[in-house]
Amino acid sequence: MEKRIVNPWKWQNERSYVQAVEVTKTEGTLYVSGQTAIDAEGKSSTGDMKTQLIQAIQNLEKVIEEAGYECKNIVRLNVYTTSSEELFTCFDVFQDWVAKHNIKQASTLLEVKGLFETLKIELEATVVK
Repeated sequence: MEKRIVNPWKWQNERSYVQAVEVTKTEGTLYVSGQTAIDAEGKSSTGDMKTQLIQAIQNLEKVIEEAGYECKNIVRLNVYTTSSEELFTCFDVFQDWVAKHNIKQASTLLEVKGLFETLKIELEATVVK
């Protein structure tokens, strides 16, 4: 697999994403459903945004690893949240995770009216191999 990052500007670097990712010569593509703060028994978290973000990241990692892919090869990551304001109070958790795995992904952040039950954050990814 070969990846090429397209960034005509530099300002997006502070926000932990890239403008575009071109991928060629892939062995596979994994489309991951939105991952949230739902535990192994299927119970939705009632925790705060930071707690839910950490659990959603852990769940995303678990699905990616179980499929035989690596987080560093996430090329698209959409973030859905019920409160952008609340998300930005713990955005460092997200940025540290992106940096830890050296992820260079195209991203969209959307504030939505609601998510399933008590959930506040959902992460939807595309990963290549």
